[in-house]
Amino acid sequence: MTDRGEAPRVLVARDGAVATVTLNRPAKLNAIDPAMLTALDGALAVLGDDPAVRVVLLTGAGDRAFCVGADIHAWAALDPLAMWRVWIREGHRVFARLAALPQPTIAVLNGFAFGGGLELALAADLRLAATDATVALPEVKLGTLPGWGGTRRLPDLIGTARAKQLIFTGARLDAAVAERWGLVNETVPRADLTARARTLAAEIAANAPVAVRLAKAAIDGGGSALEGIASALAASTADGREGVAAFREKREPRF
Repeated sequence: MTDRGEAPRVLVARDGAVATVTLNRPAKLNAIDPAMLTALDGALAVLGDDPAVRVVLLTGAGDRAFCVGADIHAWAALDPLAMWRVWIREGHRVFARLAALPQPTIAVLNGFAFGGGLELALAADLRLAATDATVALPEVKLGTLPGWGGTRRLPDLIGTARAKQLIFTGARLDAAVAERWGLVNETVPRADLTARARTLAAEIAANAPVAVRLAKAAIDGGGSALEGIASALAASTADGREGVAAFREKREPRF
């Protein structure tokens, strides 16, 4: 989805089993507006349903920012009910889609990752950052607070005390501190960031795709993942095949 005369808000490129999703508003430091949310949602829906895609990279266009968060012009004029009903809920839905993708996802932080941009990165499985990247959740400086999952995902990732420090102060962290705190998996010189991301994606994509997806589900899903895996396993057993056969043949199963 685009505004008239503007480039697509989100670009998708594929290289074998690896797909790269690029937030494409470099002049606005890839700030998220409704059109970008819609485009990102559509791209993730397509990729999530594609068995040929084994890893998804997420990055930002340009050389300054991954994403500086929600475009203030898109939400500042909303009344509280509209903010909750539309903007916050839609962001949660799209970020949840990213988190729930069956494929591993890697956020490639090629610059600033602020506010909703950092929250978007938190919804990915892994995060790589350029050594000169900076992260922050500065919402308290604007009289609000993280609204797209930051208050939940950040403590899960780096611990409650450090998450509170980052959120309460709104301070910026450089990439080295972010790595030390466990917010990013690796820091990489900017010139090598794309290559490192592709190498890591290729390393993951070379493994058994079903095993990788099941591992992600087991780590992320808790009880629901166990239920789904157990159900699929049961359906593939002799008992499962007999149950389906009996139903089709309209007879009592012989387990």
